[in-house]
Amino acid sequence: MSALALSVLLSLVSAVAYAGGAIVQEQVAVSSPDERFAPLRRPLWWAAVALTGIGGLLHVVALACGPLSLVQPLGALTIVFALPMAALFVGRRAGATAWRGALMATVGLAGLLSLVGPSDGQPLTGAQRVGTALVTGGAVLTLMIAGRATHRHPAVRSMLLATAAGMAFGMSSVFTKTVTVDWTRGISAADLPSLAAIGVFAASGVLLAQAAYRGGGLAAPLATLTVVNPVLAAAIGITMFGETFRYGSTGTALALTSGVVAAGGLILLTTERLAHTPNPATPTESAKSTAPAEPAEPVPGPRITKKRDRPLEERDRPLEEKEPEQLRKRRVRPTARSGPARPAPPTRHILTPPARR
Repeated sequence: MSALALSVLLSLVSAVAYAGGAIVQEQVAVSSPDERFAPLRRPLWWAAVALTGIGGLLHVVALACGPLSLVQPLGALTIVFALPMAALFVGRRAGATAWRGALMATVGLAGLLSLVGPSDGQPLTGAQRVGTALVTGGAVLTLMIAGRATHRHPAVRSMLLATAAGMAFGMSSVFTKTVTVDWTRGISAADLPSLAAIGVFAASGVLLAQAAYRGGGLAAPLATLTVVNPVLAAAIGITMFGETFRYGSTGTALALTSGVVAAGGLILLTTERLAHTPNPATPTESAKSTAPAEPAEPVPGPRITKKRDRPLEERDRPLEEKEPEQLRKRRVRPTARSGPARPAPPTRHILTPPARR
């Protein structure tokens, strides 16, 4: 197998691993809604982290075997793989709007990444590394605060946290590339801060992604994370690593168009999620149907006071039948003072002598 074919195969397997990890994370978020970030006691969550790590490792190996212009666009297939996998394994089917948004985000991201040219491999200076880490970390913290402030709108909160997770993963990729460039010139202790930044941003991305899947579904957070991550890395690569778009001004225009298409796909996914998220302020139809019904007020009937106003059947009824059953029982009902009712004494027959004649 050639190196090019191996890079394509590894990129596809990496995309499948990323999709599997996202599906497992979303299932963990649904089954444990009280644990916001990391349900560390659940082995299923660690399986999702392992799948994400395997996907990242395969992606790095694919970049080593093939060109960046081919491997990076194939990584955008994570969104397309995740939707049918979710329908097959967990029974979560996506609607037509979600499919259109996912395809638009994938096509736009693939077109954007395919237009990014190679870099000259220049390393970042210490000031650039510190400044980039501080600016990106502040942006991630701001998005986290905004997501906490919009907790009553799960879809908006999910998109904000997914954007923060994508930025954290993007910065992890930037520092990974920086360390890789440094290691081509020799390994030194000066790379320890960059390695620490990789660990901090990668862990933050995993935790924020887990929080984004809670109440946000699968398609919208995954698409946001998948788009923001390489876009941020490409933007930093263009501004600091000397990367450029291919084909000059034409390539730049195509890249901007691809970015607009990807953004449109994310907007479709967000609106589709908003349409399927109930408003917590208004009760749902199921809650209305399960609410206990109020007892109906008794309808008062006609009040009968005189004998002539009563029906003929009641007038002709014998006296024994007219007497209410409650009054009959009241005659023989025992009282607390007198004790149980006593039987009636036997009738005495007094014999009188016959009259004298």
